Amino acid sequence: MYVVTGGVTKFAKAHPAMDFRLMVKRALDAALKETPNLTKERIQGSRISYFSDHFARQLKAASMVQDYLGLNPKGSVRIEWGGATGGECFQAAYEAVASGRMDICLAAGFETMSRVATWKGNEFIALASDTNFDFPLGGFYTGYYALMVIRHIYEYLRKTRFAHIKDERQAQKTAIAEGQRIMSMVSVKNHLNALHNPYAQYPKQLTVQDVLHSEMISYPLTREQICTMSDGAAVAILCDEERAREFTDRPVRITGVGCGTDTMRLADRPFGKVPLMRSERVADYRHLDYPGVHSFRAGRTAGLEAYRMAGISDPKTELSFIELHDAYASSEIQTYEDLGLCRYGEGYGFVESGAPFLKSIRYPFPTPRAGTIPVNPSGGLIACGHPVGATGLMQAVFALWQLQGRIRKNYGDGTLQIQNARRGAIHSHAGTGSAVTVSILERGF
Repeated sequence: MYVVTGGVTKFAKAHPAMDFRLMVKRALDAALKETPNLTKERIQGSRISYFSDHFARQLKAASMVQDYLGLNPKGSVRIEWGGATGGECFQAAYEAVASGRMDICLAAGFETMSRVATWKGNEFIALASDTNFDFPLGGFYTGYYALMVIRHIYEYLRKTRFAHIKDERQAQKTAIAEGQRIMSMVSVKNHLNALHNPYAQYPKQLTVQDVLHSEMISYPLTREQICTMSDGAAVAILCDEERAREFTDRPVRITGVGCGTDTMRLADRPFGKVPLMRSERVADYRHLDYPGVHSFRAGRTAGLEAYRMAGISDPKTELSFIELHDAYASSEIQTYEDLGLCRYGEGYGFVESGAPFLKSIRYPFPTPRAGTIPVNPSGGLIACGHPVGATGLMQAVFALWQLQGRIRKNYGDGTLQIQNARRGAIHSHAGTGSAVTVSILERGF
């Protein structure tokens, strides 16, 4: 199973000159231009993703896209899975081809979030929580993630680095300040990476202090640690090996797919044993209440399934990069642990080591192990933006270009190109970790 081409529009606060149909067409035109032997007529069907009818102000908007692209009367399915919508669309296209139903399938995603006021957009997004329980209690997502990272900091900084402080209030306050500092390093990384990505919404040169002193949105998360609503579209075209050989000499193979789920309500999540990576032991987590509200069991499940399928034992050494769903700087750190880049409890130290940073960029603090496993070299959601239905597909297109060695060609700047990148992962995440997808992409036939 292969990805042969893809295209994206710039992610932006607003694209007033384009509706959602035109955005998808622009992305598809760019993808087809990259692959001269592949014409629209060869596409046998589509999987089209968008998160919310509310933003488009159009029910069955996927059908509007299918029509505008000139793909009728071929088959199409609309995909929606919260924040993981784009990632699930990618896997739905994979399944359409893997099943033999199609030889060539278009995965297309979009969102036009600028059509409503920010407060209303946040309300629409909050409707992806349990509307019988969480939503009536004021359940906006930044609040959920603030709650979760407070617990994560308590488990993994308060109980370790600051165990010597006996005053509980002072210990937790000190731990949160340390967590904020380290989360800010993640934000600095992603914004600086995006300076070399022309499709990104928020390329910025920031310092840790800039991030810490930006507007507090939901303690301890500041504005620069949070992704924003966006307009944008992305497409990827998937096909079988015979067609891939016809269309490109730089194919990218999909070698693993995984997905995981969890309860919508955080309060319903049971405690149990940590599903172990091959490098972990039961004794590593003997005293850990898992998953609690500090870890994403769906992410660990999706990662393990994808790794098994791709034959990956140690993702930190066997992956060249990961594009993961950093809706918040805090969730990027949590996801390092879920995906086995480090053990649970080691995410903050993993950032400080520099392991998820690029070697090719000078950051305003030491990154001694830069290049170990670059995370979000594109800039991630924090810097690229988050037009929900398009985000997971943007990750797929970036991974495609990275593995093809075509970052300079498509970005006009080779800074983000990882030398000899052979295998990468993309990760999409919904709700408070209620649905997660992980896909493994690998260079060559």
